Amino acid sequence: MVKKVSPHQNINHSDLTQESTGQSGAYKKLIDRFLSQMTAEQNISNHTFRAYREDLHGFFEFLKKEPEKVDNLDIRDYMTLLYMKGLTKTTIGRKLAAIRSFYRYLHLEGHVKANPARLVATPKIPKKLPNFLDIDEATALMEVPKGLGFVYTRDKAILELLYSSGLRVSELVGLNIGDIDTRTSWVVRAKGKGKKERIVPVGQKAKEAIEEYLIERALKNKYAEAIFLNKEGERLTDRSIRRIVDRYQMQAGINRHISPHTLRHTFATHMLQSGADLRSIQEMLGHSSLSTTQKYTHTDLTYLMNVYDKSHPRATDKN
Repeated sequence: MVKKVSPHQNINHSDLTQESTGQSGAYKKLIDRFLSQMTAEQNISNHTFRAYREDLHGFFEFLKKEPEKVDNLDIRDYMTLLYMKGLTKTTIGRKLAAIRSFYRYLHLEGHVKANPARLVATPKIPKKLPNFLDIDEATALMEVPKGLGFVYTRDKAILELLYSSGLRVSELVGLNIGDIDTRTSWVVRAKGKGKKERIVPVGQKAKEAIEEYLIERALKNKYAEAIFLNKEGERLTDRSIRRIVDRYQMQAGINRHISPHTLRHTFATHMLQSGADLRSIQEMLGHSSLSTTQKYTHTDLTYLMNVYDKSHPRATDKN
């Protein structure tokens, strides 16, 4: 029986590995060794650990073969099955990536002669433009939480910081008091994917909102390590942050679904529209590859075309 764990609770990856060792099959021991190496060398998150383990177990349970007997046709058959089950191309691509990484490990360790997954193409995933708020919508959202008190000042600080610094929701809820420099430069030390740390500036509006919140926090005698707390003085969860965004979205009159990640997209898009270069945005977002950041150039082009159509006297047929 798999033990239920809070998403914010630290998990020993060796405990997760032990959950699977009671099952038969030589491939399970190889998967455990592979995941142990990934943990040691790449410092993967608990979520990634579980996802890779489930993807690889599902693959071998379908094939009923040991790893050295698998070829590229077997992998293609599995991808076809996933497609017929209605899984998205993104999910199928992620599962193929797990299989490819596992066989790369097996090849390097001498367990197989070649990596059969290299001969299987990754599904082409249509590029989606990021969902973001325009400046008026973002301003309206930031101005909704008004008044004094712990909850109002906390919620305003959360919204302002998400928009000001482009943090992921997991990075926001993981912030501790020592992660914000409130004395000199006003920057945030965010712990991103793979537990990589980066320094992100905090804007003036966010700074003011955080200062007000910290005063209210102290008045409530809440001195926990985490910055953003619930009424009981415990660290807020990802789900709590999503509920906060949902609540204020409705009050701001934004008639479409948004999430904390929408504010991250909004931060990047508005930075690009205001002249920031892609490399700087990449650093602030914590993207490992510039290609990930380049999706905002498509959004910016859409924005520029809209501005052109509205502004140039001969851009469209006015009749």
